[in-house]
Order: sequence, then structure tokens, then C-alpha cells
Amino acid sequence: MKFRRSPSPEPEINLIPFIDVLLVVLIFLMLSTTYSKFTEMELNLPVANAAPQKDRPREVIVSISQDGQFSVNHVAVSGRDVQSISQALIQAMENIKEPMVVISADALASHQSVMMVMEAARRNQINQLTFAAQSPSGSQ
Repeated sequence: MKFRRSPSPEPEINLIPFIDVLLVVLIFLMLSTTYSKFTEMELNLPVANAAPQKDRPREVIVSISQDGQFSVNHVAVSGRDVQSISQALIQAMENIKEPMVVISADALASHQSVMMVMEAARRNQINQLTFAAQSPSGSQ
């Protein structure tokens, strides 16, 4: 009597169920992902904790309103261009040695308005610029 072992079948990995599961997961991820547009991103800019303003004689305060009107040391500037702002800065800096420009812009003022003040300061060789911020409402 001869006992022969039957050859054992080679183990084999069936890839078809694996591919089916991966496709189902891929379809699920594609359907559940939301695509947002970056142009519709809403930004809430932070408010700084600023100390109460002190009287500083070297400061020239340039205020920018929401609609783009400028004032230098609480005196309205007639024009809305860099040359007008530059002339107002020259008048405000007559007796000030090493002036520092403080830009106080409304939260809804355009970036272009702020850049115009910075350009006017550069034209007048003012190297010290800073930005004013208000403390958050409800905290002191």
C-alpha cells in the first residue's frame, strides 16, 4: 500500500475582493468630501490688546476712514492721493525731530489706502512706522 500525499494547493491571494473594497472606499471619500473655494473664505482679523494711548510728541497720527478719507493729526487731508498725504505729513513734521508715523486705519479701510500712507512716509524719509489697534470690546 502506497500512501501518497496529495499535493497541497498553493496559497493564492484573491485580489478582486480587495479591489472592490478599495473602490467602495474611494467612492465614499469622493462623495463625502466638500470642496470649498478659497475666494469665498471669510476672515476675521484679530484685535490686539493695545495699551491706552499716551501723549507722545514724536508721533504723527494718520487716520484712514472706511471710505478712504485721510487726516493727519486730526486735520483732514483735502486729496486722496500720495502727494496730498505727503504734503500733509511735511506740514505735521515741521518741528518734530525723528518723527514716527502711527497709521490708524478703520477695519473696513482698503489696503490701498494704508499702502498710500506708507508710500508717503517713504517719500519723506520716515523710517519709523507703526499701526494702531484697539483693545477688544468687553476687556480692559
